[in-house]
Amino acid sequence: MVMEEKNPSSENNGRSEAIFDLVQAVLTREMPEFLELRSLDRLSGGASQETYRIELLTQDGMSRLAMRRASGGEQREISAQYPGLATEALLMRKASAAGVPEPEILYVLEPEDRLGDGFIMSWLEGFTLGAQIVKAPELQVIRPKLAFLFGETLARIHGIDVEKTGLKNHLQFVSPREYVEQTWDRYKAFGTAQPMIDFTARWLLENLPADYCPSLVHNDFRNGNIMVDESGVVAVLDWEVAHIGDPMRDLGWMLCHSWRFGRSELPVGGVGQIEDFVSGYESVSGTKVDPEALLFWQVFGSFWWAVGCLSMAEHYRTGPDKTVERPAIGRRSSECQIDCVNLLIPGSADFGSDLGAEEPNQMPSSEELLISVVDFLRGEVMSATEGRNRFLSRVAANSLDIVIREKQLGAIVLEKEYERLKILLNEDSDQRSLNELRWDLVHRLRDDYQVLDQELLQFHLRSTVVNQIAIDQPKYPGFAEALKSINEGGV
Repeated sequence: MVMEEKNPSSENNGRSEAIFDLVQAVLTREMPEFLELRSLDRLSGGASQETYRIELLTQDGMSRLAMRRASGGEQREISAQYPGLATEALLMRKASAAGVPEPEILYVLEPEDRLGDGFIMSWLEGFTLGAQIVKAPELQVIRPKLAFLFGETLARIHGIDVEKTGLKNHLQFVSPREYVEQTWDRYKAFGTAQPMIDFTARWLLENLPADYCPSLVHNDFRNGNIMVDESGVVAVLDWEVAHIGDPMRDLGWMLCHSWRFGRSELPVGGVGQIEDFVSGYESVSGTKVDPEALLFWQVFGSFWWAVGCLSMAEHYRTGPDKTVERPAIGRRSSECQIDCVNLLIPGSADFGSDLGAEEPNQMPSSEELLISVVDFLRGEVMSATEGRNRFLSRVAANSLDIVIREKQLGAIVLEKEYERLKILLNEDSDQRSLNELRWDLVHRLRDDYQVLDQELLQFHLRSTVVNQIAIDQPKYPGFAEALKSINEGGV
């Protein structure tokens, strides 16, 4: 997230002396009115990039700025998938000129600044956390209007002329087919067998949009990347993955369940209805939204984020920023997979909610030990910390909750998955492992050998993902939706 929300959650990260001194040197050189850097705090949120609040003294008094930079201060290689933060700054400038609310970009970091990729911008006040936007009392009056306003804003983005602005020279063109294949290939490189992801990729390639007008695509336009206040939209943030492609990608992404923050009955970011969102978009763009294209890109959004969550786990294993947040986000892939199940193959499933608790004995059980640590994190640690450390304490406690549920449910869930796979794949013996059978199914899906409309396949995928989300996040609204479908199916 680029700026701080009201009632901010920020991390005073020890005012890292290296970063503090480097930022101070940049401000001294670039701001004639600069006198002193008072504080530099990293804000919570933003797992792929870092955002800092800068408090400084100038000749006019105290002031605030914001800095956005690549995680770990790395100098990331520019690629088709990652146009870079310098291009992000350019996008924000061009969007502002087109009437899209944006902060003012004051300085783009250079390699000699030794801060990595990034830029410094003006500070804006407002709400950026999606969980606050869907329930903050201050937004009670404007909230019912946000879906329409989001549609209007998105249409202005899509109306930006990439030729005249020169953005075409900085951004990749990505067709729907290319985007699906690129995302599928990225997932394949992780070396994990997730059959529902492969099933969804196959469905997407068989249902590509027939027609679209290539436009500037923000590619992460959702509740949580849009700053709002009592008057409406304050700024559109996080342009780091923008490209040129089908504009319906942005509309479908906003509808994904992941961005409703518990308000599943309000599909537009947990604040409004699709009809208002589409009306706002059509009122500015002058073009009609195709419902089939909207569904395609909603499915794609959950598919893309399912892979994106796995990439966070991969980044934890290999990247410079090994925070407790990254593997926790990795386990959220099952949330996106259950959304794909609900959109594509709802119905009955083999789901068991009985918990296999450990037998009591004289010594504290491993489950009791884990629960004691969770209680410590949620109690003493969270009450004694603030900002990002408080946020990460909650993430750590949530991760341990997953471990506890996996200890309770994991063995039963894996045994049932194994038996279903043996039936699906006509496996008579127990010679092959569960992992080998998973990969067998994945390869059949990837090689077009396995048809998608087989009920036995869909039943297995539903069952696997439903049981996984019961472990990873049983409070996720998509899980409740899946359970409703299961109950209606008589299971």
